[in-house]
Amino acid sequence: MLTIANEEQAAAWDGSEGDHWTEHAERYEHAGRRQWGHLVDAGLIGTDDTVLDIGCGTGKSTRDAARLAASGSAAGIDLSARMLERAREQSEAEGLTNVTFVQGDAQVHPFEDAAFDVAISSFGAMFFNDPVAAFTNIARGLRPRGGLALLAWRELARNEWVMSIRDALAMGRDLPQPPPDAPTPFSLAEPERVRRLLGEAGYQGVELESVDEPLEFGTDADDAFGFLQGVGIVEGLTQDLNDAQTAEALDRLRATVVAHDTADGVLFGTSAWLITARRAAAS
Repeated sequence: MLTIANEEQAAAWDGSEGDHWTEHAERYEHAGRRQWGHLVDAGLIGTDDTVLDIGCGTGKSTRDAARLAASGSAAGIDLSARMLERAREQSEAEGLTNVTFVQGDAQVHPFEDAAFDVAISSFGAMFFNDPVAAFTNIARGLRPRGGLALLAWRELARNEWVMSIRDALAMGRDLPQPPPDAPTPFSLAEPERVRRLLGEAGYQGVELESVDEPLEFGTDADDAFGFLQGVGIVEGLTQDLNDAQTAEALDRLRATVVAHDTADGVLFGTSAWLITARRAAAS
């Protein structure tokens, strides 16, 4: 039986949110490839390493980690059974034998003590309802001086991809700002908060490097708009509108998409952190 601390997140990711990601896995993976490339290229995963991938989703990051750790292994953990099923199928199709997946909540999952050389996450570690407990639990799974590498969004105002969608769909409403200490995509945006949380969880040498790359939502405006209509933020921001308001809001969203259509696809600006740290050495 699964032990879940983040019940609201589990309901979303092991439900409709996870279903949408699974159905559009290749698109999501392609959309965020520029951000993920910064972690891959940082040289944080060694050939012989044992890697833990937190919030691995459909497993692209885990598979890439397994290739980097060709003489080691990679294990992915996620809340979504359907996303993990896709991850296993794709790993088998790609012939990877050094990768495994487990359904669980990384905040409370009983990781084997000191089993991993490095823990990574590609935008999967911002949703803990008790981040100190979660990162402490992850640290127990790391060997002393083991590495931590996280991609996480910077503050909302720096992320055009969210702001543009919110502005298009606001329809005169004063939309709330995500609280900085709530389990939202922006919970690791504030550097001092990140340093404090990771310090309390037993990490040292916390560094934050900005990653400013576009997200690609589609090959052209029609392709991107068709996809965006089904993403969680769009459904969430239109659910309280009547039919006429929804139609107008979606027209505004289409216009926003058209304005971001380029020769390289429909691109929206983003800003993220590559957060790195190490588990403190054993005393």
